[in-house]
Amino acid sequence: MTDQIPIGIQTHIPNVARMYDYYLEGKDNFPADREAAEKALTVVPEIRHSARSNRAFLRRAVDFVAQSGIRQFLDLGAGLPTQNNVHQVATGARVVYVDNDPTVLVHGRAILGKNENVTIVQGDVRRPAEILEHPDVRAAIDFDQPVAVLMLAIMHFVPDEDDPEGIIATFRRAMAPGSHLVLSHVAIDAKPEAAEGVTQVYDRASSPFVPRTGKEITRMFDGLDVVEPGIVNLPEWRPDPGAVVPYKGIGSYFLGGVGVVTEDDGDRW
Repeated sequence: MTDQIPIGIQTHIPNVARMYDYYLEGKDNFPADREAAEKALTVVPEIRHSARSNRAFLRRAVDFVAQSGIRQFLDLGAGLPTQNNVHQVATGARVVYVDNDPTVLVHGRAILGKNENVTIVQGDVRRPAEILEHPDVRAAIDFDQPVAVLMLAIMHFVPDEDDPEGIIATFRRAMAPGSHLVLSHVAIDAKPEAAEGVTQVYDRASSPFVPRTGKEITRMFDGLDVVEPGIVNLPEWRPDPGAVVPYKGIGSYFLGGVGVVTEDDGDRW
């Protein structure tokens, strides 16, 4: 990272966005992030592969949604810009990136700020009304038309007391029929014994990790028409032709899926 550290960025506290960047072998991280990430990797060595799988899932899911005709995307908890960002996959679409992390906002605005189709907004997924009412979001997204809402690797940082299912329902009510929700979430079914160790690492970071089972994650898609192949381990979701699917058959590990809003419940935002 640059020696010019923007005001408000705490380099001594492990930051989940920067830890994720480290898993992806990026350069936007500090010693505290790398140390915490390495501790997590000693508990679950597959985390680095999972981070890459999540980025690959984003690319495939966004491409699928774009091919379905959707031209506007709301990316919640967008994280640090890296390869295959939403606007690079859905070329020409309107994209709003939302994050509450000052590191993400600084880098995002520096890298993406000149793209007229891209908007970067400060917001916290735990306060969906503030995001939906944000003037920059309203200027970029027409909620009377189908929109894709992305929740990639963000909800496992939302504690149960913040009502993750209620958060998702709030966004779902704002989405017109034909809209898509893209969600990925770590599941502990395959390695439940590792949950405590990973949780302890993230308890000292900027956001806690919330261990959940595949059954709990599946409930997050309630009220949506889930497209094939359903809610599956990320590499198994519409893999590229000829791709080798690793860890096949290990049980719920890092799940992802795409759900479609099929009806307007009459209580739109």
